[in-house]
Amino acid sequence: MVPSRTARRKSSYSNGDGGHRVEVAHGIPGLVPVRDSKGSRDGDGDGPVLLLTARAWAPFVAALSRGALTV
Repeated sequence: MVPSRTARRKSSYSNGDGGHRVEVAHGIPGLVPVRDSKGSRDGDGDGPVLLLTARAWAPFVAALSRGALTV
C-alpha cells in the first residue's frame, strides 16, 4: 500500500485535452508506484496503483526517452 500523502510527480505528457497523465510517487526505496492522475471515481486521485520495482522502471523510462515506445 502506498501512503496517500506520498510525494508524487505528474508526467509532462498528456493527451490533447490536458488530461490522462500518469503520476509517479517518490520516497519508497526500491519501488516506483505509478497511477493515472484521474483514476479515481470520486476525483480525489486515489485510484489504483501499479507498483513496479526500480529495476523494471529504469529500462521502461529509458525506452520512452529514446523513442523506442509509442504512447
